[in-house]
Amino acid sequence: MPVELVPYIPILTALAGVVIGASLCAWFLRKMPNGVTIGGGIGALAGLGGAMFFMLPLNFCMFSAESDAIDAYFGMFLIAVGIIAAVLIVIQILNRVLRRIPLFAPDHAPGSFKQSWMAILFLAPTLIILVLFLYYPFLDTFRLSTLLTRLGIPRTAFVCVDNFTRLFNNPEYYQVIFFTIVLAVAIVLFSMSLALLIALAAYQPIKGARYYRTLLIWPYAISPVVTGLIFLLLFNPTGGIINQFLNELFGIRIPWLNSPTFAPWAVIIASVWKSLGFNILFYIAGLQNVPKDLLEAAGIDGANIFQRFWRITLPMLSPITFFLIITNTTYAFFDTFGTINALTSGGPLGSTTTMMYSVYEVGIQNNDLGKAAAQSIVLFILVIGLTVLQFRTAGRRVSYGA
Repeated sequence: MPVELVPYIPILTALAGVVIGASLCAWFLRKMPNGVTIGGGIGALAGLGGAMFFMLPLNFCMFSAESDAIDAYFGMFLIAVGIIAAVLIVIQILNRVLRRIPLFAPDHAPGSFKQSWMAILFLAPTLIILVLFLYYPFLDTFRLSTLLTRLGIPRTAFVCVDNFTRLFNNPEYYQVIFFTIVLAVAIVLFSMSLALLIALAAYQPIKGARYYRTLLIWPYAISPVVTGLIFLLLFNPTGGIINQFLNELFGIRIPWLNSPTFAPWAVIIASVWKSLGFNILFYIAGLQNVPKDLLEAAGIDGANIFQRFWRITLPMLSPITFFLIITNTTYAFFDTFGTINALTSGGPLGSTTTMMYSVYEVGIQNNDLGKAAAQSIVLFILVIGLTVLQFRTAGRRVSYGA
């Protein structure tokens, strides 16, 4: 960053926020009487607040004379995110006000509180727990991400956004992100597809169905660590059960856990098996809600079993499928940690390291809490982004009609 521009960065940032916010809100209210003036004023305040949302806590450290170009680019990105988020929130509020939609819909149902303070009083224990155990740790993670701090060492140093920008210059971290996404896609596709096929078979009215349905979902009750230990016995390159069969039948031994090519597949297989029972449980419950008279009517009209499944059963299961996509994605990003730790410990050569496991390696094993906090924020943003994308795309195709 040029030294001569450093004193003017706060002014330029505020000016950019005011201009962008005023322009967008004025355009949104352009058809109202005096809408341009009102929208410009409201948008200017929103843009100014959004521009300063990240910059004031960080004291514009990304634009100091000692900062690198990537720090400045990251700072401009944060400014843009703050401005856009603030202006969009204000536009949404203005849209509801103009359409006379109450911001907080009153509840007139029987048993509702007539005084708001009474509701707040009863919500106070929950709010206190959320503040202490969710919101405060969340904000403290942001604080840690700007520090150079070591586990067990009280001294810290402010490093601005170096913990974030160093991730962008680390090719190994891109490999971690890639494997995490591949693992999530594999779990969603393989686990849900197999679970649906098994649920269709298990749903058939045969004798003893309740017993084998219970056995089918028992992997869901096993902890991820136990899952990792089970598959460690199966995939062990020297004495594993799978290699014993392969050696006796074909005379080959596969280095499941010692090869960067095969180790990811071992993790994928173990993770798919772990989530299989959960998916089967929900699909069986969903199949019970598919109207049998609708299937019988389709059969009378000449639809074969595949047409009935594709045209009736599958659309009826869309709410369950959408729910399972969200939960399986969350499982892939967070709950596979125990399986990976017991099965491969992130190796070999980092080929099975996920974003969650990388946070553990950096923060606990390497004692670098600042970098671990930065990685956890990146993980959080990625999961939130994927969830919003799923709601915007797949969520619109969900049919909740009977």
